[in-house]
Amino acid sequence: VFIAQSRASGSHRDVEDEELTRIFVMIPKTYTEEDLREKFKMYGDIEYCSIIKNKTTGESKGLGYVRYLKPSQAARAIEECDRSYRAILAEPKNKSSESFEHDYYSNSMRPELRGNTLPFCMQPEFCSFEKAETRIQEPVSKRLSVVSRLPFIQEQLFALFDLVPGLEYCDVQRDPHTNSGYAVIQYSTAASAIYAKYKLHGFEYPPGNRLTVIFLEDGNDSSE
Repeated sequence: VFIAQSRASGSHRDVEDEELTRIFVMIPKTYTEEDLREKFKMYGDIEYCSIIKNKTTGESKGLGYVRYLKPSQAARAIEECDRSYRAILAEPKNKSSESFEHDYYSNSMRPELRGNTLPFCMQPEFCSFEKAETRIQEPVSKRLSVVSRLPFIQEQLFALFDLVPGLEYCDVQRDPHTNSGYAVIQYSTAASAIYAKYKLHGFEYPPGNRLTVIFLEDGNDSSE
């Protein structure tokens, strides 16, 4: 199964290599690459592990990368590893790694950001931000609202969002006055909802019609 990409995403191979198989983790500074591999090999086949070191002293910065062979393995590692690792999907290699490391480390140290949704919200792609000096963390839930200027077909929309594992239901509604499309999507985990929003917000379906995907309050504590 391939996750549908927006036209700006490039080829699936590029996305798979750069965005879906490499994770970024916070580790004890005493860890070696062998230690890192040992901790994360239970989640899948590891292509390589690397530890980020100070260029001057050669000492570990307490950060590292783990590259898996499959996107599903990287997703499982993020979902199931101990939260102290603060695992997230790594930025593509063509982006500034030093800037990414600095932002990740700074955000990880912020005491007001807690809970399992934290790893995703360290990366801008997983939260809705305005291009302004003040950035506001978007509340996360397992439920999504999908809006379109064209009406939805239940079966087609279900098939689209069912590409992300954990879909529980897809409820399509239609406004008889505007003929626009509206649907409520719910997943079994917040992680699945976050990933679906990340991949499908702004996606053209059908071509030329962009979907708007936002989180809906699901009655649960978002920190869970």
